Order: sequence, then structure tokens, then C-alpha cells
Amino acid sequence: MDIVYKDMVTKMQQEITLQQIMSQISNVKKDMIILEKSEFSALRAENEKIKLELHQLKQQIMDEVVKVRTDSKLDFNLEKSRVKELYSLNERKLLEMRTEMVALHAQQDRAVTQTDRKIDTEVAGLKTMLESHKLDNIKYLAGSVFTCLTVALGFYRLWI
Repeated sequence: MDIVYKDMVTKMQQEITLQQIMSQISNVKKDMIILEKSEFSALRAENEKIKLELHQLKQQIMDEVVKVRTDSKLDFNLEKSRVKELYSLNERKLLEMRTEMVALHAQQDRAVTQTDRKIDTEVAGLKTMLESHKLDNIKYLAGSVFTCLTVALGFYRLWI
């Protein structure tokens, strides 16, 4: 019996042991809660830190995007104004060339008209001279024919 009693516990000892175990469980629970809270707050702090870094990176990216956009718009507007300037310069040059071509064309037309008038005048003079020479030739021909006729009549009379 003594041996059996040795292995057995009294109710009081059982309650004391139970209280000790419950106390230890409660301490473990408290430690677990403290650990959970500290880990949770550490995770929360790290999460907040990551969120802050993410927000800063996002802000930097947005600033860079805005900077690139403004630079692109500025470059685009500069290029656009340069193209407009070149276009207006080319338009002016084209207008000058057209004006110059019209002036040269008008000068050429005047020269051609003047040359046509000179040619017409020369042709008219040559026609007049041709007509006068024609009349002179007809006169000389008529005179020659009458002279030959007279000489022939003279020989005819002499022979007859």
C-alpha cells in the first residue's frame, strides 16, 4: 500500500499542482500575448515603414513623370515653333522666288514683244522694199521688152 500511496497524490497536492500548472499556462498565455503584440506591433511598424517608403518612391516616380512630361512638352513646343519658323521662312523664300519669277517672266515677255515688233517692222520694211524692187524689175522688164521689140522692129523694117 505504501508503494501505491507513494505513486498517488492527495487532493490538496493535486489542487496545488493544478494551480501551479494553471499559473504557468496563464504566464505562457501572457507571454504569448506580449510576444504577439510585440511581433504584431513590429510587423505593423515595418509595414508602416514600407508604406512610407512606397509612398516616397511613388512620389519620386510621379515627380519624374511630371518632369519628363514637362520636358517633353517643352521640347515638343520648341520643335513646333522651330518648324513653324522654318515653314514661314520657306514661305517667304517661295514668295520671293515667285515674285522674282513673275518679274523675270514679265521682262522676258517685254523682250519677246519688243523683238516681235522689231521683226514685224523689219518684215514690213522688207516687204515694202520687195514691192518697190518688184515694181522696178517690172519697169526694167517692160523697158527691156519694149527695147527688144523696138530693135526687132527696126531690124524687121530694115530687112523688109
